[in-house]
Amino acid sequence: MELPTVEELAGQLAAVSGAAELGPDDAIQRNSDIDSLDLMEWLYGFQNNYPGVGADESLFNDMDDTTTMRDVHAKLVALVQKAA
Repeated sequence: MELPTVEELAGQLAAVSGAAELGPDDAIQRNSDIDSLDLMEWLYGFQNNYPGVGADESLFNDMDDTTTMRDVHAKLVALVQKAA
């Protein structure tokens, strides 16, 4: 299964949240335009587009003010590898 790139995921989250910009290495929680509802909305869209990945809200369980979309992408890659 091919996942979107980390840049695509960051762009999707920025679009969902209305954030002016979110780069793959920007800390998600430091962006004042992104809140937990935005993360859940983004996750819901991801789950609909990639149901076989098995992604759920646990992606964000250990999120802190340094977590980036690159970190989230790495977790998604691990889920895909585990499912294979």
